[in-house]
Amino acid sequence: MKRFFTFAALALVLVGCKNTAPLLPTVSGKAGEVLVVIEKSDWDGQLGEDVRGVLADEYPFLPVQEARYSVANVSHGGFIEMFQVHRNIVFFDINPQAATTGVKFLKDKWATPQCVILVSAHTAGMADSLFLSNADMIVEAIEQAERERVIANTRKYENTSVYPAVAKVFGGSVHVPSGYKLAKITDDFAWIQDKKQYTTQGIFIYRYPAGKDDFTMENIVKNRNRMLKANVPGMFEGTYMITGTYWTPQTRFLKYKGKEFAETHGMWEVEGDYMGGPFVSHAFYSPDGQYIVVAEAWVYAPKYEKRQYLRQTESLLYSWEWAKEK
Repeated sequence: MKRFFTFAALALVLVGCKNTAPLLPTVSGKAGEVLVVIEKSDWDGQLGEDVRGVLADEYPFLPVQEARYSVANVSHGGFIEMFQVHRNIVFFDINPQAATTGVKFLKDKWATPQCVILVSAHTAGMADSLFLSNADMIVEAIEQAERERVIANTRKYENTSVYPAVAKVFGGSVHVPSGYKLAKITDDFAWIQDKKQYTTQGIFIYRYPAGKDDFTMENIVKNRNRMLKANVPGMFEGTYMITGTYWTPQTRFLKYKGKEFAETHGMWEVEGDYMGGPFVSHAFYSPDGQYIVVAEAWVYAPKYEKRQYLRQTESLLYSWEWAKEK
């Protein structure tokens, strides 16, 4: 039986805590940054070590190790207005006299669009326990905030020609910002990309008939390789994109805003060449159940760190919308 990780509980928490105060300033900080508000003695102790172990843990499926987030810290006394408008804040309130303890997820506390996570505890040890026991939800709250910023910016500066062209064939599509172009489209494959001199951020959308065990990692990769060999040639004759074999891809089942899909992380490479990079795909049924539709984000950035390129492109997968839902 498939087990789906759901973002529903987190979404309810974030929506329920939304600050409706008008005229909030725009958040500061770079994408992928997290500011931790904590006293220096706690930052230098076990609590700080465990916080860094979660927030600066290795970002999965990158060819070179990169931290999940760029983490900075500031003491409560130094938490002045310029820091209060940071995009992602984890705030530790450690007070033996605190009336309540726990973890709260706040949206747009001091700025917008902002993610604030408040950890209230009587002692540093209690704060550590609360943080670690809620680590998965804390990471997902930050990921969701980063994702929603990308999607909101995309809708503001969208290349509006891409969605209708893809949706006409597939019945739906992701939304993409200006800079992304539709490079190829057939009756079962679309190639969208933002290609610059040294980087490419790409999205593939493809489909194939539904069958048996469609969402196993093995079948997802088998169909991926078949579709890419037919549609994504390399620079030289006889070369084409495939799934890398040095890292074994990983698949998990997710449920997001009512949509269930299989998420697969892995590495791509070019058969017969030396190009490669990370990818992540979402595989799900078409509305009539006859096809498996795959939306895939991939990155080629040999000269640069890839974390933010992949996070940005992956976020676009969450903008998928069936035409009938618009």
